[in-house]
Amino acid sequence: MTENQALIRLDKVEKTYPGSNIPAVAALDLEVLPGEILVLVGPSGCGKSTTLRLINRMIEPTKGRIYFEGEDVTDVDPDRLRRKIGYVIQQIGLFPHRTIAENIATVPGLVGWDRDRTAARVDELLEVIGMDPSVFRGRYPKELSGGQAQRVGVARALAADPDVLLMDEPFGAVDPIARDRLQNEFLRLQDELQKTIVFVTHDIDEAIKMGDRIAILQEQSVIAQHDTPEAILAGPASKFVEDFLGAGATLKGLNLLRVREVEVDDIPTVTAPTSRDEVLRVLDSSGSDWVLYLDEERVPIRWLDRRALDGPEALHQAGKEVLVTVEPEDTLRDALEKMLHSTVGVGCCVDPHGSYLGVIKLETLMTLIADLQRAEREKQEAASL
Repeated sequence: MTENQALIRLDKVEKTYPGSNIPAVAALDLEVLPGEILVLVGPSGCGKSTTLRLINRMIEPTKGRIYFEGEDVTDVDPDRLRRKIGYVIQQIGLFPHRTIAENIATVPGLVGWDRDRTAARVDELLEVIGMDPSVFRGRYPKELSGGQAQRVGVARALAADPDVLLMDEPFGAVDPIARDRLQNEFLRLQDELQKTIVFVTHDIDEAIKMGDRIAILQEQSVIAQHDTPEAILAGPASKFVEDFLGAGATLKGLNLLRVREVEVDDIPTVTAPTSRDEVLRVLDSSGSDWVLYLDEERVPIRWLDRRALDGPEALHQAGKEVLVTVEPEDTLRDALEKMLHSTVGVGCCVDPHGSYLGVIKLETLMTLIADLQRAEREKQEAASL
């Protein structure tokens, strides 16, 4: 199978539930390419989740064929298909009376992995998702935050190293801050793992951020447009797509760019342990109004100015707390929304461990927005000629 051949292909797949004459999914043709994230997005009830369940045959098609790695799997044992496909849902579905290690080991146990191989895989995946195995291996789901439980759900889906991941609103049940972090973490993982992923969401901004390609679905999983995020934003195929994208095309365009694509700026910093005299020296030599105070791990913690140095507080409590940090996988829209809450007009860019990489200035983003708006006006003027 070459890179451009579909790993998964649905050929006129249809699903009609008993007691209904109207298909939930009608004659769907869909291809998923190796190593891509294909996002299915559309209004509630359009058939997104049904389509996902058809792919791994959690529900059986009424008509049509499903091909996986070139093989028609419609008439073979569905369990054989599912062992090659990881599945992540919004509600996570961790077993409450099993430890985190036991939850992650579910599928390896079903396919006959031995104890040592399974234990090694569990520890490997806990490391990958940023959860120390020595701390979390023996914990239970009730001892986790929502974001941690969601990460364990992803680890469980990856446990037997499946070729494909199906993800149904995987980050919808967590708060917006945790959601951004989980999205970024998952995109970082995907850079390493290069899995083939079908991702369901109702949120067009999430679709633009996560997808290599997007299929916008109408009722009965009829595809209104299937293309890259860039192409869909640049040329909506119908009034339905235009309405679904909504207003604010310029801001949505910021979802196509990531912080790692923008050159970060340097600003004056000091690293703990340090003294007030050193902070004053940096302020004097730089001519800046603010110095960024980093802890011993180079994590940004305080903004210090001259007035802060006159107070009685220790340096790690003086000045203003760093409230706005952005990561390389954040979209520029994520960054802009965070930076609007910044007291100093910048966002500290940090790596996944929180260590300082530089800053992005609000004026940098405003310049990019002006460029996007100019491009949008030129496109509209060209279309009206």
